[in-house]
Amino acid sequence: MAKKAANNKTNGFEQNLWDTANKLRGSVESSEYKHVVLSLIFLKFASDKFEERRAELLDEGKEKYLDMVEFYTMKNVFFLPEESR
Repeated sequence: MAKKAANNKTNGFEQNLWDTANKLRGSVESSEYKHVVLSLIFLKFASDKFEERRAELLDEGKEKYLDMVEFYTMKNVFFLPEESR
């Protein structure tokens, strides 16, 4: 059952990614398309890692350090300012 639920999440994500890519295709030149898509994938990766590290800090009881860059970079995580999240 858990495998089926995970598969549905993956299919939903893939479908969402595909739909987004289709929307971009019309407005971006094909030679530049790869740069846009790779940039979006990187931003998603950086955001996920940031949120994961933030959750770790909360679990460790270090709420007062949530906005300190050093506590993210020490684990090789990009610190994302609030307006970038």
